[in-house]
Amino acid sequence: MELKVSSLAERPEMLGRVMEMPDTWPEFTTQDPVGNAHYGRIPRELPQYALFAEDERGEVVAHAYSVPFALAAEGRGRLPARGWDEVLVWAFADLRRGTPPDTVSAISVVIAPHAQGRGLSARMLTAMRDNARAHGFREVVAPVRPSAKHLEPHTPIEEYARRVRPDGLPHDPWLRVHARAGATIDSVAPASMTVAGSLEQWRGWTGLPFDTAGDIEVPGALVPVRCEPERGHAVYVEPNVWMRHPL
Repeated sequence: MELKVSSLAERPEMLGRVMEMPDTWPEFTTQDPVGNAHYGRIPRELPQYALFAEDERGEVVAHAYSVPFALAAEGRGRLPARGWDEVLVWAFADLRRGTPPDTVSAISVVIAPHAQGRGLSARMLTAMRDNARAHGFREVVAPVRPSAKHLEPHTPIEEYARRVRPDGLPHDPWLRVHARAGATIDSVAPASMTVAGSLEQWRGWTGLPFDTAGDIEVPGALVPVRCEPERGHAVYVEPNVWMRHPL
């Protein structure tokens, strides 16, 4: 597939088409309040870090968002246990305060449903790395959501993240794409995203009854969702894997 990759800083007129591109995220993953507060700000406030790809017909088939932030700022220094949520908060706090960034974090690589399975994720990850390098950064970090972890929701994330194939590459396909691009595992982010809702909300998001106390397996969830019927709510705390890409 012939791709043309641009940033929204270069092509601001494409904002609507990029944001309207369909995706395949499970509905419950779009209910994280931190993500809802900050994710949509990236293409508008940091358009130079919002990349998108067009195919030969000019159709938007992928986009990749990242954010610059100050990892070396006081009180930081280590990649946060709250992963995706925390790095979004840091990035926009730094932007508001005018704190100079020293690192870029990947936030998402999204492929249109009909274009999946063609290697576009790896190409967009490369474009994200190239974009960070062009802006003068020496490292990209990524709170990676392992793409096959949902098949093993009860496997501890530490065990899953370190599992490798005979060739030494990660067992997980998305971790493997990052490794092939030169990344190494830094640490686990045990609470990278948190989604809490009423039982009625969870029923709407998943189509499951959510009427049993304890851990509920939900399609697409990396770990079980904790259901507490006596309190009328359920909570999902998603782990991710921090990977570091030297540039």
